[in-house]
Amino acid sequence: MARKTKAEVLAAVHERALKRFKAIWQAMYEERTNCQADRRFYSIAGAQWEGNLGEQFKNKPMFEINKISLAMTRIFNEYRNNRIGVQFRRKDEDTSEKSPDMLTGLFRADEQDSGAQEAYDNAFEEGVGGGFGCWRLRNVKEEEDDDDDERQRIAMEPIYDADLSVFFDLDAKRYDKKDADHAFVLSSLSPDGYESKYPDFPKPASFPRPLEAQVFDWWRPTVVYVAEYYEVVKKPTTEVYFKGLDGTEEEVELDDLDEETLADLQARGFVEDRRETNKKRRVHKYILNGAEVIEDCGLIAGPNIPLVPFYGKRWFVANVERCCGHVRTSKDAQRLKNMQTSRLAEIAAMSAIEKPIFAPQQIKGFEKYWAEDNVENYPYALAHPLRNPDDSIAVAGPQAYTKAPSIPPAMAALLQVTEQDMQDLLGNQQAGEQLQANVSAKAVELVQGKLDMQTFIYMDNAKKSAQRAAEIWLGMAREVYVEEGRKLKSVSEQGKAEFVTIMQPAIDPKTSATTYDNDLSKGRFDVIADVGPSYQTRRDATVRSLTGVLTATQDPEIASILTSMILMNIDGEGLEDLNAYMRKRNIARGVVKPTDEEAKELEEAKANAPADPQAEYMKAAADQATADATLKRAKTAETVASAGLKHAQTVATMIEAHQPVPAVGALPAA
Repeated sequence: MARKTKAEVLAAVHERALKRFKAIWQAMYEERTNCQADRRFYSIAGAQWEGNLGEQFKNKPMFEINKISLAMTRIFNEYRNNRIGVQFRRKDEDTSEKSPDMLTGLFRADEQDSGAQEAYDNAFEEGVGGGFGCWRLRNVKEEEDDDDDERQRIAMEPIYDADLSVFFDLDAKRYDKKDADHAFVLSSLSPDGYESKYPDFPKPASFPRPLEAQVFDWWRPTVVYVAEYYEVVKKPTTEVYFKGLDGTEEEVELDDLDEETLADLQARGFVEDRRETNKKRRVHKYILNGAEVIEDCGLIAGPNIPLVPFYGKRWFVANVERCCGHVRTSKDAQRLKNMQTSRLAEIAAMSAIEKPIFAPQQIKGFEKYWAEDNVENYPYALAHPLRNPDDSIAVAGPQAYTKAPSIPPAMAALLQVTEQDMQDLLGNQQAGEQLQANVSAKAVELVQGKLDMQTFIYMDNAKKSAQRAAEIWLGMAREVYVEEGRKLKSVSEQGKAEFVTIMQPAIDPKTSATTYDNDLSKGRFDVIADVGPSYQTRRDATVRSLTGVLTATQDPEIASILTSMILMNIDGEGLEDLNAYMRKRNIARGVVKPTDEEAKELEEAKANAPADPQAEYMKAAADQATADATLKRAKTAETVASAGLKHAQTVATMIEAHQPVPAVGALPAA
C-alpha cells in the first residue's frame, strides 16, 4: 500500500475532526447556551427582561433589583480571599526529598509570570455564573523578543466564553477530563481579521457549503470560526535497558540513543540488556477551519490535553453532561421580584390627586391648560359648563373624579414571599452581615459554617481544577525544563523570588556514574491542592493569636518568646530587616525550625564566631578539674603498685627463708 501524502493525512484529520465536533455540538449546544444565558442574566443590564416578559411590560416601568449579582459578588470575594494552594509531594522513597519543594516553587513562579490569577478568576466566575469555565496551559518563549533564545516557560492563559468555545470528548466522564481523547477550543475572527492572520489560505467565501443543513456554521458574513483541535495519540516507543557491572539498570528511549550516549554508557561498563516497545500517550495539536487544516502544530509538551475545566455544579442525565451555576435556580424568583417592583413603581408614579372627568365640550379651547396643569401649576383652570337643551346650566364643574390607585394586599404579601424565596435560593448571606458585636464566638462560628456550606461545592470544584492544572504542568515541565545547568525562577510561599539550577551534573560516589541534581524527569509525585486564606492573612491571624496569648502569660521567658514571634510576623514598610533578625534569634533559641540553608548558615557562623571569654574560662576550669582527677587517679595507682611491689619482695624473702607466705596486706611473723 502506497504511503499517504501529508495533504491526504491532514484531509483525513480534518474530516475526522469535523465529524467529532458535529456530534459534540449537537449534544451540548442547548446546555451550553443555557450556561451563557445564565451569565447574561446576572451580568448584563436589561437581560432579566429579555423574551416574552419584556414584551408584556413594554411601555411600562422595567426595574432590575439584581439580588443575584450581589450574591455572586459575595461568592467571588470569598474565593479570592481563600486562594487555592498547590503543593507537590513525594510518591515513593526513591524521589529526592528536595524535589517537591523545588517543583512547588517553579509552579508558583510560572503562575506569577503568566498572570495565572486572571485565568483562575475568569474560569471561576464563568463556572459559578453559568456552570462552565476553563483555562489552558501553554509553553511559550521565555524571551518573546529574543529570536536566538529558544528557552521556554509554561504559561496559564484564560479562555473567555468557555461555555460556547471549549468542548471535550463526549465519552469523557471524569470531572477533570483526564479520560478525554480529543477536545476543541473555538475562536472567532472577523473576515478581515481571518484574511490578515491566514493570508495563504482560501478566503471564507470559498469554503465548501454542503447542501444539507449544517449544525454549526464555520463561517458567516460577519464571523469566521477557527478551532484548536487536540487529539490523543498512542505513539509506539522503544525503551533500551542497559545493565551495569554492579547490577544497576539505566533506561534510554531509542530515539534519544545517539552515538555519544551509547559511548558514555559503554565507558561506564553498561551493556545492553533488553528492549521493550510500548505505546506512549502523546497529544497532537492542529488548527483548522471549516474547510481544511490550517496548521499542523505537531506533538505538544506533556501527555495531557492542556485544558483545565471548572464546573459550578455538574451531573449526567440521559448520558449527556449537564451543568449549571448559582444563577439558574434563582432566575424565576428574580423575574418575579422585578415584576412586582416595577408594578409598585408604576402605581407610585400615578398621581395621587383625583383627576377630573369632563365632557369634550367642557374643555374645548382649554385643552392646553389642563394638559400642562401638573407641570406649570396654574393658579386656576377654566372649563365650560354643560347646558341643558333650554340653555340652562346642567353641570358647572367636573362630572366626576378618578380614584387614586391603591396597592393590592395580595401584592404586598407576594413581595414578602418572593424576598424569602430569593434568600433561600441564593443563600442567606445577610445572616452573616447582621451579627452583632456581642454575639458569642460559638454563634458566629455556627452562622459562618452555614454560609461556607452554601458555597462549598464551588470551592471544592476549584480545588479539583487546580490539582488537575498542576498535573498537566508537571507533565509539560518534564519536557520543557530539560536544559543542563539552566537557572529558573522559583517563588516561595512568602512570595519571595529565588533561583534554582536544574539538571546539575554530579558523580554518583557508589557507581561513579554521571547523575543530575534537580532532574524534573525523575521521581514520582502526588499533587495536593488546598483551600485556605492567603499567606498574609494567615500571618495577620498569627499575630492576633500571639497577642492574645501574650496578655495572659505570666512567665517572663514565655512572654519574651511570644514578643519575638509577633515581631517576626508583623508586616509594614521597612520591617523586613526586623522580621529577618527576629527569625534568626528564634532559630538560635530553638523556637523556630531552620531551613536547610539557614541551618548551614548557623553552623558556619558558629565555626567563625570569636571565642567567648566566659566560655573559655569555664572550659579551662573543666580541663583543670579533669587533669587534677587524672593525676589523683595516677597517684592512687602508683600507691597500689608500690604496695604490690613490697608484697612481692616479701614473698620472695620468705621463700628464700623457707617460711610460709603471708596474705596480701599481712605482716610477716617475727
